Amino acid sequence: MPFPRPAHRPHLAVSAADPRRRGAERGRLLGPELHGAIETYDRLFALGGIAPEVVRADAERALDAVGAFRPGLREQIEGVAEGAGVEVWRIAALNARTEILARSAAVPPGECSTVVRRPAGAGAGSPVGVQTWDWHVELAPYWHTVASSGAAHRYVGLTEHGILAKIGVNSAGVALHFNILGHEADGVGGISVHVLATLVLEDAESVAHAEELVHSAPLASSGSFLLFDTDRTVLLDLSPVGVFEAPPVRADTYLRTNHFLTPVPAAEEKSRLYQPDSGERYRFLRDRLADGGPTGLDAGRAAAGVPERTAGLLVTGPGEPPVTCLPEPGAPLGRRWASLATVVLDPAARTVQVLDGTPAERFTRPWRQLRA
Repeated sequence: MPFPRPAHRPHLAVSAADPRRRGAERGRLLGPELHGAIETYDRLFALGGIAPEVVRADAERALDAVGAFRPGLREQIEGVAEGAGVEVWRIAALNARTEILARSAAVPPGECSTVVRRPAGAGAGSPVGVQTWDWHVELAPYWHTVASSGAAHRYVGLTEHGILAKIGVNSAGVALHFNILGHEADGVGGISVHVLATLVLEDAESVAHAEELVHSAPLASSGSFLLFDTDRTVLLDLSPVGVFEAPPVRADTYLRTNHFLTPVPAAEEKSRLYQPDSGERYRFLRDRLADGGPTGLDAGRAAAGVPERTAGLLVTGPGEPPVTCLPEPGAPLGRRWASLATVVLDPAARTVQVLDGTPAERFTRPWRQLRA
């Protein structure tokens, strides 16, 4: 086993129609485990040279932005704090952790790799997506799966303790893969990318509707949403200078690592964050897909029923770019990152399949299937 994981991975099912009560359900279900996530992020903020008073001010500013844009999402964040018995700014800081960490002077982690393939031709099957979620190994105990009802749509997926949403699929058949990017203008003041992901999963009726929601949001930070349903796939560069649609790697395949794929935000990219790692992973997966595998990304819903085959696309080993990411033994906090989870999305079946481990562990670690 490359790094320790908890014996029991929490699953949170919440269903209150009132957003504050829905958040409070989460907070109560997480209980004391939430404090571990807060303490770990406190250490990461401190490592990045971000003073506690700055974290709090950023968190409160981010929460105000959420309240101005979508009051119900602010109420959910406040509800989590209420249910867990912690100060509201603590939960606001978790939901804005990407934006706050944009101030960090520390070396960032390696990040996620994502592929969505839409089979070509009539009757060829429906799209399926797979990604790794790579993050600091110290946060391995502090994520969970979630099934959330009560908003416009039920959604299921994976997220971190205290953070409303990240990767998932909703009952309308809209799937969302999520990667982080870096721009020189990144900061706090808009809607955090994690809160925006929540809005998409709760409200989007289709990929086109998801695009409208994303374009309506005031953004002050960067990320990537790879959105797909049975009819359409869209890969978006999100940034403080705008939202831009990125091209597929080929007609039926969309690929994302952690650099911008469109010229306007790329002109002011923080290339020091994820390069050359991101480019190496991107080229490696592009070439692997062109060669058809080792297993390729299997087309059609049957592939999502056999997630081990789909996840095989992201397995890498010695001498290859770290698509399968493992922590460096003995490295200090801030320099130990890993593929904490592997996620397969099937919008036609409304399913999320989550591997509690790296793609290389797909036959030995547990999978959890959720249906929206």
